[in-house]
Amino acid sequence: MEVKGVHHSYRRRTVLRGVDLHVRGGVLAGIVGENGAGKTTLLRILAGEIRPDHGTVHIGGRFGYCPQHAVLNDALTVRQHLHFFQRAFRLTHLGHAEEIMNVLGLTARVDERVGELSGGTRQKLNLTLALMHDPQVLLLDEPYQGFDWDTYRRFWALAARLCGAGRSILIVSHLAYDTERLDELWTLSDGLLRPGTVDAP
Repeated sequence: MEVKGVHHSYRRRTVLRGVDLHVRGGVLAGIVGENGAGKTTLLRILAGEIRPDHGTVHIGGRFGYCPQHAVLNDALTVRQHLHFFQRAFRLTHLGHAEEIMNVLGLTARVDERVGELSGGTRQKLNLTLALMHDPQVLLLDEPYQGFDWDTYRRFWALAARLCGAGRSILIVSHLAYDTERLDELWTLSDGLLRPGTVDAP
């Protein structure tokens, strides 16, 4: 993923002032910053949801996007969501989705309506939908929000496995949790990305 000179403003408020970012294959990267720093705006630009005022974004291969607030239909079951996204992604089977659900501990809830699920379980589905087409680049906005401790550890194990398979993962968070798990870290402040510090394990 290559990002060059990205600027974005909301009316008179400038949020991004020339963001440059390069994420190589097999890298687990993170961006941290205070609430309102522009992290979600940047991620939405990377995902193609909004266009930057200036600058370019290039993502090589398929990408998956897990927004902070899951866009799910409360009236549908987990299984129905999977089938809907299967058609959207033109997948011949749900093998990869089933593997992700098993890792995250979601398999037993597959026939439950989303409206009956807890916030953490909804987030498991949100992450599964972002991953089920096996993207080369994964964009995650606060992906572990609502996870219990066991699921939190499962998430990081899954992220490490994906990077080991050559996938690139960019995690955006307002808190620098577990930065020692990251290969690269940036801080977004005053509309610019600055290299952070990844603590040694």
